[in-house]
Amino acid sequence: MATVPPPATARTKPRREDLPPGSNLCEHCTAKCCHYFALPIDVPKEFADFEYIRWYLLHDRASVFVEDGDWYLLVHTTCKHLQDDHRCGIYETRPQICRDYTTDECEYEDEWTYDMYFETPEQIHEFAEAMFPPGKGKSIRSPEPPMLPVLA
Repeated sequence: MATVPPPATARTKPRREDLPPGSNLCEHCTAKCCHYFALPIDVPKEFADFEYIRWYLLHDRASVFVEDGDWYLLVHTTCKHLQDDHRCGIYETRPQICRDYTTDECEYEDEWTYDMYFETPEQIHEFAEAMFPPGKGKSIRSPEPPMLPVLA
């Protein structure tokens, strides 16, 4: 009878509060911060503003989130200098934004949530319609198409 080797033990990262003060969280993380970038966008104030956001969401690997009233375009893409061990390949010459970044409020924990999060153009369109309902007598539905000439 052949023996089956035990399954590889999954490495679990320690909780932030279980690490000694001054510990480097990056030594235990999968570099979530290097797998996307977020850019602030204008807070939508009218229906037309939501059309721009809908356009963003028509692109692959883009989403939009709201945190503390601020809106952001989130682009899901991995830094080309992130190494297989989740460390920076250009650490000594990394951009200033990376140098300024701290782990004080990073997404080390897996429970991170946003106030609002939109992944599809349909989601943002429905939200816009809820914020700016159509005028009296107008429907939120597309207009009924004309009858085919054969049936008219």
